[in-house]
Amino acid sequence: MGKLKIYGTVRSRASRVLWLVDELGLDYENIPVHFADGGTRKAEYLAINPNGKIPAIDDDGFVLWESMAITLYLAKKHDKGLWPRTAADEARALQWTFWATTEVETPIVTTLQNRVILPAERRDAALADAAAKQALGPLKVLDQALAKTSYLLGERFTIADLNVSSVVGAARRCSIDLDQLVHLTRWLDACFARPSATAVSPYRRG
Repeated sequence: MGKLKIYGTVRSRASRVLWLVDELGLDYENIPVHFADGGTRKAEYLAINPNGKIPAIDDDGFVLWESMAITLYLAKKHDKGLWPRTAADEARALQWTFWATTEVETPIVTTLQNRVILPAERRDAALADAAAKQALGPLKVLDQALAKTSYLLGERFTIADLNVSSVVGAARRCSIDLDQLVHLTRWLDACFARPSATAVSPYRRG
Protein backbone atom coordinates (compact mmCIF):
# COMPACT_ATOMS: atom_id res chain seq x y z
CA MET A 1 0.00 0.00 0.00
CA GLY A 2 1.35 3.43 -0.96
CA LYS A 3 1.88 6.15 1.64
CA LEU A 4 -0.84 8.78 1.94
CA LYS A 5 0.27 12.01 0.24
CA ILE A 6 -1.07 15.35 1.44
CA TYR A 7 -0.53 18.34 -0.84
CA GLY A 8 -0.52 21.75 0.82
CA THR A 9 1.04 23.73 3.65
CA VAL A 10 0.24 24.24 7.32
CA ARG A 11 -0.70 27.87 6.64
CA SER A 12 -3.66 26.81 4.51
CA ARG A 13 -6.77 24.66 4.70
CA ALA A 14 -4.42 21.69 4.59
CA SER A 15 -3.85 22.34 8.31
CA ARG A 16 -7.12 20.60 9.20
CA VAL A 17 -6.07 17.54 7.20
CA LEU A 18 -2.67 17.49 8.90
CA TRP A 19 -4.36 17.81 12.29
CA LEU A 20 -6.61 14.86 11.48
CA VAL A 21 -3.91 12.50 10.25
CA ASP A 22 -1.97 13.15 13.44
CA GLU A 23 -5.12 12.39 15.45
CA LEU A 24 -5.44 9.14 13.53
CA GLY A 25 -1.75 8.25 13.78
CA LEU A 26 -1.44 7.76 10.02
CA ASP A 27 1.80 7.46 8.11
CA TYR A 28 1.83 10.20 5.48
CA GLU A 29 3.97 12.42 3.31
CA ASN A 30 3.29 16.15 3.26
CA ILE A 31 4.14 17.67 -0.11
CA PRO A 32 4.38 21.45 0.51
CA VAL A 33 2.57 22.86 -2.50
CA HIS A 34 1.83 26.57 -2.02
CA PHE A 35 -0.30 28.99 -4.03
CA ALA A 36 1.94 32.00 -3.28
CA ASP A 37 4.87 30.65 -5.32
CA GLY A 38 2.76 29.39 -8.21
CA GLY A 39 2.99 25.77 -7.11
CA THR A 40 -0.75 25.21 -7.41
CA ARG A 41 -0.69 26.29 -11.08
CA LYS A 42 2.02 23.90 -12.20
CA ALA A 43 0.98 21.17 -14.59
CA GLU A 44 1.99 18.37 -12.24
CA TYR A 45 -0.23 19.73 -9.47
CA LEU A 46 -3.13 20.56 -11.78
CA ALA A 47 -3.11 16.88 -12.69
CA ILE A 48 -3.91 16.26 -9.00
CA ASN A 49 -6.39 19.10 -8.52
CA PRO A 50 -7.48 20.84 -11.73
CA ASN A 51 -8.95 23.66 -9.61
CA GLY A 52 -5.42 24.74 -8.67
CA LYS A 53 -6.19 24.87 -4.96
CA ILE A 54 -4.93 23.14 -1.82
CA PRO A 55 -5.23 20.75 -0.15
CA ALA A 56 -5.52 17.53 -2.09
CA ILE A 57 -4.59 13.97 -1.23
CA ASP A 58 -3.44 10.88 -3.05
CA ASP A 59 -4.42 7.86 -0.99
CA ASP A 60 -2.74 4.95 -2.76
CA GLY A 61 -4.05 6.15 -6.12
CA PHE A 62 -7.34 7.60 -4.89
CA VAL A 63 -7.17 11.37 -5.44
CA LEU A 64 -9.46 13.70 -3.51
CA TRP A 65 -9.65 17.45 -3.06
CA GLU A 66 -11.69 19.86 -0.90
CA SER A 67 -10.42 19.85 2.67
CA MET A 68 -13.68 18.95 4.38
CA ALA A 69 -14.33 16.07 1.99
CA ILE A 70 -10.81 14.83 2.76
CA THR A 71 -11.26 14.98 6.54
CA LEU A 72 -14.64 13.23 6.39
CA TYR A 73 -13.24 10.52 4.13
CA LEU A 74 -10.18 9.84 6.26
CA ALA A 75 -12.07 9.93 9.55
CA LYS A 76 -14.55 7.36 8.26
CA LYS A 77 -11.97 5.15 6.55
CA HIS A 78 -9.69 5.05 9.60
CA ASP A 79 -12.34 5.03 12.30
CA LYS A 80 -10.51 5.46 15.59
CA GLY A 81 -13.31 7.11 17.53
CA LEU A 82 -13.66 10.35 15.61
CA TRP A 83 -16.40 9.11 13.29
CA PRO A 84 -20.02 9.41 14.56
CA ARG A 85 -21.52 6.25 16.01
CA THR A 86 -25.09 6.63 14.70
CA ALA A 87 -26.75 7.71 11.46
CA ALA A 88 -28.25 10.71 13.26
CA ASP A 89 -24.86 11.82 14.57
CA GLU A 90 -23.32 11.31 11.13
CA ALA A 91 -25.98 13.64 9.72
CA ARG A 92 -25.23 16.21 12.43
CA ALA A 93 -21.50 15.98 11.70
CA LEU A 94 -22.25 16.75 8.06
CA GLN A 95 -24.64 19.53 9.10
CA TRP A 96 -22.02 21.29 11.22
CA THR A 97 -19.29 20.77 8.61
CA PHE A 98 -21.42 22.32 5.87
CA TRP A 99 -22.52 25.07 8.27
CA ALA A 100 -18.91 26.02 8.96
CA THR A 101 -18.11 26.43 5.29
CA THR A 102 -21.34 28.21 4.30
CA GLU A 103 -22.08 30.40 7.33
CA VAL A 104 -18.81 31.45 8.95
CA GLU A 105 -15.78 30.70 6.81
CA THR A 106 -16.25 33.56 4.33
CA PRO A 107 -16.66 36.39 6.88
CA ILE A 108 -13.83 35.03 9.02
CA VAL A 109 -11.50 34.72 6.02
CA THR A 110 -12.45 38.23 4.86
CA THR A 111 -11.61 39.59 8.30
CA LEU A 112 -8.35 37.63 8.40
CA GLN A 113 -7.27 38.92 5.02
CA ASN A 114 -7.96 42.55 5.86
CA ARG A 115 -6.50 42.51 9.36
CA VAL A 116 -3.58 40.08 9.05
CA ILE A 117 -2.73 38.59 5.67
CA LEU A 118 -2.80 41.41 3.11
CA PRO A 119 -0.09 44.09 3.06
CA ALA A 120 -1.16 47.07 5.15
CA GLU A 121 -1.73 49.28 2.12
CA ARG A 122 -4.22 46.79 0.66
CA ARG A 123 -6.27 46.21 3.80
CA ASP A 124 -9.82 47.53 4.07
CA ALA A 125 -10.58 48.18 7.73
CA ALA A 126 -14.26 48.88 7.12
CA LEU A 127 -14.66 45.61 5.22
CA ALA A 128 -12.90 43.73 8.01
CA ASP A 129 -15.13 45.26 10.66
CA ALA A 130 -18.28 44.47 8.67
CA ALA A 131 -17.17 40.88 8.09
CA ALA A 132 -16.32 40.41 11.77
CA LYS A 133 -19.78 41.64 12.72
CA GLN A 134 -21.34 39.30 10.16
CA ALA A 135 -19.46 36.33 11.61
CA LEU A 136 -20.81 36.92 15.11
CA GLY A 137 -24.37 36.01 14.11
CA PRO A 138 -23.68 32.36 13.26
CA LEU A 139 -21.02 32.13 15.98
CA LYS A 140 -23.76 32.88 18.52
CA VAL A 141 -25.70 29.92 17.10
CA LEU A 142 -22.65 27.73 17.73
CA ASP A 143 -22.24 29.12 21.23
CA GLN A 144 -25.86 28.28 22.07
CA ALA A 145 -25.44 24.72 20.77
CA LEU A 146 -22.33 24.24 22.91
CA ALA A 147 -24.15 25.42 26.04
CA LYS A 148 -25.76 21.98 26.13
CA THR A 149 -22.81 19.64 25.53
CA SER A 150 -19.02 19.56 25.78
CA TYR A 151 -18.65 18.89 22.05
CA LEU A 152 -20.88 19.20 19.01
CA LEU A 153 -22.14 15.62 19.08
CA GLY A 154 -22.08 15.10 22.83
CA GLU A 155 -19.35 14.43 25.34
CA ARG A 156 -16.56 13.27 23.03
CA PHE A 157 -14.43 15.01 20.42
CA THR A 158 -15.34 13.96 16.87
CA ILE A 159 -14.66 14.93 13.28
CA ALA A 160 -17.44 17.51 13.61
CA ASP A 161 -15.42 19.38 16.24
CA LEU A 162 -12.20 19.16 14.26
CA ASN A 163 -13.82 20.47 11.08
CA VAL A 164 -15.72 23.32 12.71
CA SER A 165 -12.97 24.44 15.09
CA SER A 166 -10.48 24.51 12.21
CA VAL A 167 -12.67 27.22 10.65
CA VAL A 168 -13.84 29.07 13.75
CA GLY A 169 -10.40 29.11 15.36
CA ALA A 170 -9.18 31.59 12.77
CA ALA A 171 -11.44 34.19 14.42
CA ARG A 172 -8.85 34.46 17.18
CA ARG A 173 -6.03 35.13 14.78
CA CYS A 174 -7.85 38.12 13.31
CA SER A 175 -9.14 39.49 16.64
CA ILE A 176 -12.85 38.80 16.25
CA ASP A 177 -14.17 39.38 19.76
CA LEU A 178 -15.33 36.05 21.20
CA ASP A 179 -15.28 37.10 24.88
CA GLN A 180 -19.07 36.97 25.26
CA LEU A 181 -19.28 33.52 23.65
CA VAL A 182 -18.21 31.61 26.74
CA HIS A 183 -19.34 28.16 25.60
CA LEU A 184 -17.65 28.56 22.23
CA THR A 185 -14.37 29.72 23.76
CA ARG A 186 -14.38 26.86 26.27
CA TRP A 187 -14.90 24.43 23.38
CA LEU A 188 -12.17 26.03 21.25
CA ASP A 189 -9.72 25.78 24.12
CA ALA A 190 -10.54 22.09 24.52
CA CYS A 191 -10.17 21.39 20.80
CA PHE A 192 -6.83 23.17 20.44
CA ALA A 193 -5.46 21.70 23.66
CA ARG A 194 -5.33 18.34 21.93
CA PRO A 195 -1.71 17.29 21.20
CA SER A 196 -2.50 16.70 17.52
CA ALA A 197 -3.78 20.26 17.06
CA THR A 198 -0.25 21.60 16.47
CA ALA A 199 -1.07 22.11 12.78
CA VAL A 200 -3.51 24.83 13.79
CA SER A 201 -1.50 26.21 16.71
CA PRO A 202 -1.87 29.86 15.51
CA TYR A 203 -5.54 29.57 16.53
CA ARG A 204 -4.87 28.70 20.16
CA ARG A 205 -5.70 31.23 22.84
CA GLY A 206 -3.03 33.86 23.29
